[in-house]
Amino acid sequence: MRVLVAQPHGMCSGVARALRIALGALAERPGETLWCFHELVHNEHVVAGLRARGARFVDDLAQVPRGARVLFSAHGVSPAIRAQAEARGLEVVDATCPFVGKVHAEARAYAAQALPIALVGHKGHDEVVGVLGEAPERIRVVETRADAEALRADFPDAREVAVLSQTTVSQDMVEARVADLRALGLAPRFPDRRDICTATQERQDAVRALAREADHILVLGSRNSSNSKRLAEVAQTAGCPATLLAGPDELDALDLSGVRTLGLTSGASTPEELLDALRRRLA
Repeated sequence: MRVLVAQPHGMCSGVARALRIALGALAERPGETLWCFHELVHNEHVVAGLRARGARFVDDLAQVPRGARVLFSAHGVSPAIRAQAEARGLEVVDATCPFVGKVHAEARAYAAQALPIALVGHKGHDEVVGVLGEAPERIRVVETRADAEALRADFPDAREVAVLSQTTVSQDMVEARVADLRALGLAPRFPDRRDICTATQERQDAVRALAREADHILVLGSRNSSNSKRLAEVAQTAGCPATLLAGPDELDALDLSGVRTLGLTSGASTPEELLDALRRRLA
C-alpha cells in the first residue's frame, strides 16, 4: 500500500495560538483551576490533555465561581456571554481565533447598516452561536435552501443581504447558499476578505488534489470538529471514499482491502502526534 499525506494538514495557526494561550494560563498559576467555557477546540485529545493539567470545561458560566479565571475558546462567544462574565467578576482569558473575531466585527458593521445578514454555517456550532449573538434580530443562520427562504420571508422588503460564513465550512456550501439567495431576488454583499479561513481552504484544496490519486482517504479528527467533517465531505464530493477517524485506535475496524493508495489528512484542531501515531500503526 502506498500512503500519501495531504499538504498542508493538521493544526492551523488559530488552534495553535489558542492552545498556547491555554497552556500559558495554566503554567502561570500552577494548581489553580482554569475554567474553560466550552471546549477550547473541537478535539477530544487536546481537551483531555488540558483537563489533565487542571482545566475544567463548562457550558454555563453559572458553574464558574465568582472572581475565577475563565477561558473563552477559539470559537468565540456572544456579547451576552462577555457581559455575563463581567457581571460575575470573572477574569477572562480570551483565546478567540482572529479569523472568528473578524466575522464578529463584520456582523456588527452590517447590522449597523440595517442589512439582513445570512450567516452560512451549521446551527448550534459554538462559532455560529457566538456570531449570531452579535445581532440576533438581523442575523439568520442559513444552512439549507429552506433557511434561505425563511430569511427572505423575515425580510420581505430587502433588496440586499450581507453574507457571512462560519470559518470552517466549505466554499461549495457557501456558493450553494449564495445561489439560493440570488434565486430569491436578493443581491449578496460580501466582506472585503472572505470568512472561510485560509487554513481551512488550503486543507480542503489539498484533499481535492489528494482525491485524484488516492483510492481512499482517512481524515483524522474528532467527530464534533466541523473542519474535520468538511474534509471528509470534500473528499467524497471529489469522488474518493473517505472515513473520519477520531484516533489511530479506530484504524483496526476499517476494511482497507483493495486500497492500493491511501490518503491521509488531519483536521485543523488535530495534534500532529496523532497523525504520526496513525502512520506508525499503518506501517
